[in-house]
Amino acid sequence: MSPNNLNLDPTPLSSLRISKHQIPAHDLIPNSSLQSKPLIIYHSAFSPTQASPDKIESHLLRIGVVTPQWRYTMYNTTHFHSTTHEVLCVTAGRAKLCFGGECNPGRVEPVVKRGDVIIVPAGVSHRLLEDKDRDPFLMVGSYPNGNNWDMCYGKHGEESMINNIKNLPWFSKDPIYGDEGPVLDA
Repeated sequence: MSPNNLNLDPTPLSSLRISKHQIPAHDLIPNSSLQSKPLIIYHSAFSPTQASPDKIESHLLRIGVVTPQWRYTMYNTTHFHSTTHEVLCVTAGRAKLCFGGECNPGRVEPVVKRGDVIIVPAGVSHRLLEDKDRDPFLMVGSYPNGNNWDMCYGKHGEESMINNIKNLPWFSKDPIYGDEGPVLDA
């Protein structure tokens, strides 16, 4: 693809529908409790017909606040990250996800689809509950520049890792919109 074919314009901010969720700690999963940063879903941030992995990665790199690190589905085991926040851009399919832990009364279980973007703060657990389409559910996973992800499962022995979350800096720019955007209002 030529570089011009990789241009991708997100939905204008004035038209963007977002969902913000503060998810309470549950058992050994901190969720939003340590930084008070919400899970944010940008519904249809990108046109589904344009939301290819190549175009999304090119757009993220152009904004310059996160680095795409993988293309995959979401694990079906509840997990969270203590070393970084995460930006998930859906590039194929639809899926029901669980944020906060399956037994947490404050959990969130959205159905997301191609073109949606999910900002997952460090400490917020997540897992795939159900792939909803024949097309496999796929995402581009990205992290703030210089950060690498770890895997935590809410088990004893992870307490020292969880303490790191308190000191993680939040995004300096919105990973999709740059100098404006929902992340900056979180």
